[in-house]
Amino acid sequence: MGNFARLLVLGATLAVAARAAKTLDIYFIDVEGGQSTLVVSPSGQTLLIDTGYAGNSGRDANRIAVAAKAAGVKKIDTLFLTHHHDDHAGGVPNLLARLPVTLFLDKGPNVELDNQYAEPYEKAFATGQHKVIAAGDKIAVKGLDVMVLTAAGKYVNVPGDANPHCAGIAPVTGEKGENPQSAGVAIQFGKFRFVDPGDIIWNEEFGLHCPGNKAGKPDVYLTAHHGTHLSPKSVHGLTPRVIIMNNGARKGGLPEEWKLLRASPDLADLWQLHFSLAGGKEANSPDPFIANVEANDDGHYLKLSAAEDGSFVVFNSRTKYTKRYAAK
Repeated sequence: MGNFARLLVLGATLAVAARAAKTLDIYFIDVEGGQSTLVVSPSGQTLLIDTGYAGNSGRDANRIAVAAKAAGVKKIDTLFLTHHHDDHAGGVPNLLARLPVTLFLDKGPNVELDNQYAEPYEKAFATGQHKVIAAGDKIAVKGLDVMVLTAAGKYVNVPGDANPHCAGIAPVTGEKGENPQSAGVAIQFGKFRFVDPGDIIWNEEFGLHCPGNKAGKPDVYLTAHHGTHLSPKSVHGLTPRVIIMNNGARKGGLPEEWKLLRASPDLADLWQLHFSLAGGKEANSPDPFIANVEANDDGHYLKLSAAEDGSFVVFNSRTKYTKRYAAK
């Protein structure tokens, strides 16, 4: 075989290896107790889940732009809005001043008629395509299987595996408004699974988990409603290896929620976007697992990179600490 032929073979081998090595990257962006999560598929397509707050001189949109630049992203293919609260939807107009969005997805109209953030969002999605999604729908992202688990108070219509942690749990007097209407998703990449339930709370979590666990068993679970409301024990049926809490310094991260989550079977680690003042040193995770330690910090993010075999890495942009989790 001549040198040129060898180079062609080597080039083809390296190209195959490069494709095989591509990861699903998820950036958990600090928006001070709101939510914004940037998903970059191995194909390069992007899904942004929520946009953080309005105001603050465009702080949250700036932080999204920083994460996008780190990911090599120049546009958002799909913006998925879980619900119409300020800490999730408020940042849309500011985002559009920094990054174009092709497709807007949401769970339907705002049920809180006095909510001031619906109109700016509706004006924003007029700049691109818009679609209302329902529980059970698939979101098209090349290289990923993205399923809508909850939306507008409905659940994906699958029986789910039996959940032994449902016993003794009963519904409570429910909150009305946008939180119970929140949309949530499961993202599957090969053997790796990630679940983001949005801002659903007790009754809706119970409905998703019981009697069968419709969310599946994720490797990584993003806490519902920032760890603000105590989840029912049925969340233990998800058995995640890693939990990420998208809390702020003064929002979320209640000690009771930590106690519940840390008792989850098979849990290895709980990572946080912020040190919680309510939790104190006793409840918070060790420093390497916390992206931001001061109120109104510099907006450090957590980055998760998952391989198709189910292994993954979590990186803290503040401490540069990285932890690897082997494939099951």
